[in-house]
Amino acid sequence: MKQRTLKILFILFTFCITHAYGSHIVGGEVTYRYLGASGANFLYQVHLTIYEDCLNGSSEAIAQDNPAFLFVYTNNISNPRLVAIDTSIFFNPDSTRVVPVNFTNACVSNIPQVCLLKKTFITTFALPASNDGYIVSYQRCCRNSAIVNIAQPDNNGATYYCTIPSTKVVEYNNSAVFRNFPPQIICLRNPLYYDNSATDPDGDSLSYSFDSSVLGASPGDVKPFPGPPPYAPVTYVYPYSAHYPVSSAPRLQIDPITGILTGTPNLIGRFLVNVCCHEWRHGVLINTIRREFQFVVTDCSKVVVACIPQFSTDVNTYVVQCNSFTVNFVNCSSGGFSYHWDFGVPGATNDTSNVAQPTFTYPDTGVYEVKLIVNPRSTCPDSITRFVKIYPLFATKFSDSGTLCPGVPISFVDMSTSTIKPITNWNWTFGDGGTATLQNPQHTYTVGGSYNVTLISQNIKNCVDTSVRQIIVENFKPFAGKDTIIVKGESVQFNATGGNQYLWTPATNLNNPDINDPIGYYPDTGTYFYYLSVESVYGCKGYDTIKVWVVNQAEIFVPTAFTPNGDGKNDIFRPVAVGYKSINFFKVYDRWGEEVYNGSNLSDGWDGTYSGKPAELGTYFWQISFVNRYGRTSYMKGDVTLVR
Repeated sequence: MKQRTLKILFILFTFCITHAYGSHIVGGEVTYRYLGASGANFLYQVHLTIYEDCLNGSSEAIAQDNPAFLFVYTNNISNPRLVAIDTSIFFNPDSTRVVPVNFTNACVSNIPQVCLLKKTFITTFALPASNDGYIVSYQRCCRNSAIVNIAQPDNNGATYYCTIPSTKVVEYNNSAVFRNFPPQIICLRNPLYYDNSATDPDGDSLSYSFDSSVLGASPGDVKPFPGPPPYAPVTYVYPYSAHYPVSSAPRLQIDPITGILTGTPNLIGRFLVNVCCHEWRHGVLINTIRREFQFVVTDCSKVVVACIPQFSTDVNTYVVQCNSFTVNFVNCSSGGFSYHWDFGVPGATNDTSNVAQPTFTYPDTGVYEVKLIVNPRSTCPDSITRFVKIYPLFATKFSDSGTLCPGVPISFVDMSTSTIKPITNWNWTFGDGGTATLQNPQHTYTVGGSYNVTLISQNIKNCVDTSVRQIIVENFKPFAGKDTIIVKGESVQFNATGGNQYLWTPATNLNNPDINDPIGYYPDTGTYFYYLSVESVYGCKGYDTIKVWVVNQAEIFVPTAFTPNGDGKNDIFRPVAVGYKSINFFKVYDRWGEEVYNGSNLSDGWDGTYSGKPAELGTYFWQISFVNRYGRTSYMKGDVTLVR
């Protein structure tokens, strides 16, 4: 009966209420307090906080924020059930206030006029025990059209919600609460340091992250009764994402432990940012609260800007020092005339300096929070805090083993040393395009040459070091020689290359099979195949083969076709002479009798071009004049077909 009544109320309000656009709302969050049990129910006081633009926002829209509608669903994404509603929550005047501007005109130029109103709506829900837990949600449309990092902000509304964990997981829970107001104005190209941390009444451990904002409501129903989960994420415009919400260099980051937001925005605009605070109890994640807010980056300029650069990829970290305890500090501040550094050694009183760019030696390993105050005790001071992480000593090095030959695996062994263990990452590049991420990989080079092998290793504390060594792989190319044709009764001089030890098998017809240039004598016709084993002075081993074709008498072999298409096969038209001393000429003519080639060397031939251009397909005619081994001149002619 209760569920039916809720549905009837939902329908009645949907048809009876219209509202103005909610583009004046620039952020919001939902939190709660556990008030104890009431019979079989648990009492939760829910706080809905919205931030209104009270300068540019429509007064009609601001007025229609009152009252707020909060709906409670079971946290079961596949079957969420509506269990409670409150459609008459009026904001609490005692908790409503104008948010103070975080700058003064004396210290910042070009500050735009702003007005931000924090408005809180409070109600109490009595909820039965649940294995699923609950989702409390509020929806309003639409977002400010000037938001640059999401698609169609003026056509998409927002859902602000919180989760109440299952009573099966925890008996009771109070949500975490953000400590500070959101930042109203962020100056372009000024380092941002904003504390987005929270407190937890239950003493739960907290961690922080970025997450996607979610959709809710539409232009046709700008202040609806909140719909059930799940809620669809907004669509980010490239290159933005939930984890890269603001154009910034260094990029906007949130420290997962402290909740500190850092970065240097480099583009004017309005950016939607959603921060999550996660509650952990006994190592188990029990709940998450969310704050969505629009970061406004403007062309204001701070008179004094404290700046410590970030040379580490760790969040808000100046350096991770892994090779010594001494750190040289760089000061990139502007507008400063005096400085005070505190190097963050707990309990120490001598860990400070008033030098612009000091050097400090830390007493031990650990994480230290360094603070720089620019122009302390002046009208316009500024400060910044970054971490320094001291984890010496860490050094990357490696060795290799195996024969440095093409085609043979070489083993690489990581020999990096680290005081803080374990070493967790290895990135190898082998100089030939090959890479590996194993600690001790193997790599095979296909050709000889000099290669720079690089190892970048990293330990659990993000210490990173690089080692580069040159590996010289022997340019080993065993070669038995070209196949040859001779006339029976003649001999051939072999000339193998590539090493310093040679073995020919079989040894048939060879005067010495253990040298690179044996003489082979062939009294009869036949085809002889030889397998050559070669070993270099560096121990590389390989082989090659050669064929000797022994014919009965001297011959000239001329192909009947060739294909000069550049594939390396049959590209050249040339005669093969066996048993002949030399040729006088070798000429080729086209079908009109025009000479297209003239050569006098047996090793040369026609490449199928004429006047620097590819010759036409078709039949060509050739003539050859040669001198036999007895000194007599002979003549032959024929035709050849050029195809591609």
